[in-house]
This record gives sequence, structure tokens and C-alpha cells, in this order.
Amino acid sequence: MATKEVSPKTVVKETKGIAERHGPQFIPKLRGKKVIIRLISGGQPVTGTIEGYNPQEILIQTAKGQLLVFKHAIATIEIVDDPKGYKADT
Repeated sequence: MATKEVSPKTVVKETKGIAERHGPQFIPKLRGKKVIIRLISGGQPVTGTIEGYNPQEILIQTAKGQLLVFKHAIATIEIVDDPKGYKADT
């Protein structure tokens, strides 16, 4: 079996392409929405509005200021805003 030598730049490009194609696509839809984030470590949930994100982090505006949360530390994200078209029973 023959092996193919690959340069580190090629590996980075291939890995980056995979991440771009298969990364979570729901986070851009949450930008500007109020959410509750529960962390894997437990403790108090974080409530705030998602201001921005990158492949490793999410920036949240809370009542006490901005908070940077690492994605690998998140257990769940719950949307607090009512869905569009939702009408509560009155």
C-alpha cells in the first residue's frame, strides 16, 4: 500500500473545509435572540442576548455586561423569545 505525503498546509485547508461544511448552522439564526445557556460544569445558567460568535466562542450580552462562553463548555442552548407566529392563550 502506497502512502501519500501531504504538506501541513493541505491538511489545514482540508480540515477547514470540513468544518465550514459541517459546523453548527443554528448559531447564526440565534444572533440577536435572548437565550439561556447551561454549562456542562453546572452552576447558574447564563441568560442574555447572543451578540456574536466564532468557531470556538459565543459572545453574550447579559444584564451584568458581556460574557464570552467557549462552545465546548456548553451543555444546552434554549431560546427564550417566542417563536414567530406564536400566540399565547389569553
